[in-house]
Order: sequence, then C-alpha cells, then structure tokens
Amino acid sequence: MENFTTSVDAREYEPKLKHPTIFNAFESLKSDEKMELINDHDPKPLYYQFMAEKPDQFEWEYLEEGPDIWRVSVTKK
Repeated sequence: MENFTTSVDAREYEPKLKHPTIFNAFESLKSDEKMELINDHDPKPLYYQFMAEKPDQFEWEYLEEGPDIWRVSVTKK
C-alpha cells in the first residue's frame, strides 16, 4: 500500500486546469513525499512535461495502466 501525501484525480478538472493543478500539487510536496495521479488515459504527455520542467526532481511509477483508469505515483526527490 502506497502512502500518498496527496492525490489528484485529473478527471475532475477541465483540460486547461489539469496540468497546472498537478504541478501545484507536486510543488507542495516535501522531498520523498508521493502524490497519486489518477487519469482516464495514459498521462505520458505530462511525464514529458515533468522531464522538461523538473528533470531529476521526481520519480514516476505506473500503478495501474488502463484501459479505463491510469494511476501513477509521483515522488518528489
């Protein structure tokens, strides 16, 4: 069982608010804390955005890979 500091269900937000909401949640984490990301599709574009904007500052682990629900654990380094 994962111990998440916060959880973001991206399905609850309109498209223009999804990434800002997720990044705000990530920024609120302390080192070694985890957030759970829940989405209705593979958040691979978000992963690439994290790679571009937060290189070496996070760990990304898929917990569930569809087809209806995608869950990712994002740990702040």
